[in-house]
This record gives sequence, C-alpha cells and structure tokens, in this order.
Amino acid sequence: MLRLILMVISHGAMLGIGFALGIYFLPILTAPEAPDAALLEQQAQDALFTAEFTRDLEGSDFLHWGEGTISLTPTRIVHEGRLSPGPDYKVYLVSTFVEDEDGFLPLKDDAQLVGDVKSFDGFLLDIPDGVDVAQYTTVLVWCESFGEFITAAKYR
Repeated sequence: MLRLILMVISHGAMLGIGFALGIYFLPILTAPEAPDAALLEQQAQDALFTAEFTRDLEGSDFLHWGEGTISLTPTRIVHEGRLSPGPDYKVYLVSTFVEDEDGFLPLKDDAQLVGDVKSFDGFLLDIPDGVDVAQYTTVLVWCESFGEFITAAKYR
C-alpha cells in the first residue's frame, strides 16, 4: 500500500513538472522566426521615441523580463533585443509608467492594446489605425494567459 501511494505521488509530481515544462517550452518551439536584425534596425530609423527595456524592474524576475531598445514610429513599434519566452504576450501602450502587475491591472482597461508578440528575439508590430503614440508614455509587455508583467519602458 505504501508503495502504491509513493508511486502515485512520484508519478503525479513528474506529470506536474512535465506539464509546467511544456507550458514554458511550447512557445519557444512554436515561435516564428524573429525579424531580421537589419530589418529591425531599418524600421527603427524613423522613430519618434525610443526607450530601453531592462531586467531590473520591480515586476521582472528570472522568468519574466525584457531587454533591448524599443522604438516607436508613427506606424510601428520595433523591439531590438530579447524577451523571456512565454505564451500569449501582448504589447500595450499605457499613459503612466508602471513596473509590475499591481501597477498595470488598474490601468489595463484604459491601456491601448497594440498586438501579439510571437518572437522573443525582437519584434515588429503595426500600431492600430487611429492610435497616436504621443498620447501615451510607456510600452508594456504583458502575459495575458497568466496575468504576468514581463517588462515596460517609458519613452516620454
């Protein structure tokens, strides 16, 4: 009987670990090719605003972080750098700089959703029609599935 209980516990633990690793690695395995560095650099040349994603934000940790340059043109957001891999990342424009979940959640309904991030070594997103980046101050990356803050950068 003890042997059966230990087997159930050990197999259940391994199943849980395997599931968690699958959630972590699936976005990495299914991620599309990141945009070419030369394309990102060329697209960033017309930037109205630039800022830096850093790992030292209050809401960032070893699994949730971003680094690199973020550039905003009138029509695109360009990221030259890296993000921690994860599922269901969204980019938002926010009127106030925040650096963790607690700061973002009260502002989320007023934030402007820009689009989905599918690659973790730089991205290029079109800004939706009618959105003026000058009306906001911050670019924020959010994991929608788990309600996790990834990173943010204040550009003005």
